[in-house]
Amino acid sequence: MKRRKTSLGFTLVEILIAVFIFGILVTIVFASFNTIVGKNEIIDESITIFEMGNNCLNRMIVDLHAIYVPVYSGDSGSESFDDMSDVYRVVGGTSFLEGDDFPNLEFTSLGHVPLKKNNRYGIARIVYYVQAADDGNYLLRRSDNLYPYQPFEPKKSDPVLCEQVKSLAFKYYDREGTEYEFWDSGSEEFKYAIPSAIAIKIEIGNDSVFHMFETKVSIPVSR
Repeated sequence: MKRRKTSLGFTLVEILIAVFIFGILVTIVFASFNTIVGKNEIIDESITIFEMGNNCLNRMIVDLHAIYVPVYSGDSGSESFDDMSDVYRVVGGTSFLEGDDFPNLEFTSLGHVPLKKNNRYGIARIVYYVQAADDGNYLLRRSDNLYPYQPFEPKKSDPVLCEQVKSLAFKYYDREGTEYEFWDSGSEEFKYAIPSAIAIKIEIGNDSVFHMFETKVSIPVSR
């Protein structure tokens, strides 16, 4: 009687099929891993932007709630009043920056933040302005200087409130609720008054991840 031969190995075709299936599984696993990692990076970036935007608005709210308005006597057209209005003003304008228009806001406030070892406190002139960063993005900076106030000049040493600024807008409201794109409390056009409220709208992020932040701050003092 002849014995039947038994195959103890795999044929070349079977090995090739196994390698092909293994390659497909590895591709699926790595694709899923990259998707998960990519989503985690987006989530982390979104959280970072959200926290930065909230901190930025909170700082601006604190500054505006501590806005300083001088007490004056006499008519609004008096020389003493004009001198005061030149020093303690609320001015909202627009700056042209590398093809984009960004607003700036200047006012005096008791919300001074001492830097380094300087513990002086007092009435600070605060200016919010946008500056181009070296990487092509925009930064929102906060200038904070005590009296006597020097002519404002943008500085890279001014603290950054937030990075990756895509857009920024300030709206100003008078006592009747009329909205303005700009303001100047040292101008007769605005009757030397300060706004009753200031609305802030800022968009932060990049093309893939961004957040819009909005708030409206009621000014606690009037003139």
